[in-house]
Amino acid sequence: MTSAGLVLHVSGADATLIQGGIRSALNARAQLPTLAIEIVVQGPVVLFLRAGSVLEPALTELAATPVRVLSCQNSMRSVGLDAADLLPSVSVVPAAVAHLTVRQFKGWAYIRV
Repeated sequence: MTSAGLVLHVSGADATLIQGGIRSALNARAQLPTLAIEIVVQGPVVLFLRAGSVLEPALTELAATPVRVLSCQNSMRSVGLDAADLLPSVSVVPAAVAHLTVRQFKGWAYIRV
């Protein structure tokens, strides 16, 4: 994987937070087409990453781009969500805080959405 990129951190409980993350990722992609971009989702908002959620169309569209969407496993456990419940394009990281830390240590830009 690329040694540097952009990691967008989405945390909270409202679907509009992920929508903002998607918009930010697409805007960044348009201006920085070769940069690796991830959206890391933490907190109750992970519920919107499951199949059938109101955000499924937007996340499915995003899946056609190189932007990666990552869900925090600790947050998923807190809301009773299993990896099998997620949209196929969403990957899981064990702990968002650890993933964000490692990315920053590797030189990735961090933006909280």
